Amino acid sequence: MTKILVLYYSQGGAVKEMAQLIARGIEIGGAKARIRTVPKVSANCEATEPEIPAKGDPYVELSDLEECIGLALGSPTRFGNMAAPMKYFLDGTVGQWLKGALTGKPACVFTSTGSMHGGNETTLLTMMLPLMHHGMMIVGLPYSEPALSATQSGGTPYGASHIGGAADDKPISEDERKLCIALGKRLAETALKLAKQ
Repeated sequence: MTKILVLYYSQGGAVKEMAQLIARGIEIGGAKARIRTVPKVSANCEATEPEIPAKGDPYVELSDLEECIGLALGSPTRFGNMAAPMKYFLDGTVGQWLKGALTGKPACVFTSTGSMHGGNETTLLTMMLPLMHHGMMIVGLPYSEPALSATQSGGTPYGASHIGGAADDKPISEDERKLCIALGKRLAETALKLAKQ
């Protein structure tokens, strides 16, 4: 079992692109990436999403959490917090928490926000909290990664981040790309070491 789950929610596409870069880093690190997303949520009680998305990555299943050796979790920033669809999914993982399905597995987090001070670090921290309740070990980005000191946009020691602009039209910078790949590689290397124990 060498699968690492890359679970994300993306509205404008930046978080999805980051998920793909993190998956590339996971593969470089020697593990296999399984990319999954979560469905939208709606205030309309009658609104439902199809069981299989019309396009894009498949929806996550709870078994994906149990089968993975590590987790990369990504969401856009919503008022300094993760987006509601990701929170809704995580709120439904009590069964996995009771079983300890994620205990001892490594995890990392990533986000995209509209502005430089738009809450990217608080979003990363809020995504860590449910993972810590699950008993996961958080993997961040050390300053030994040169892009962390060089970046003029996203990138934090808490995880990969991207500054997308108010219209979500800024492409992922070269430093942001490097940090996504480095985070995925670090997660994979950690997960593989832990899986051998």
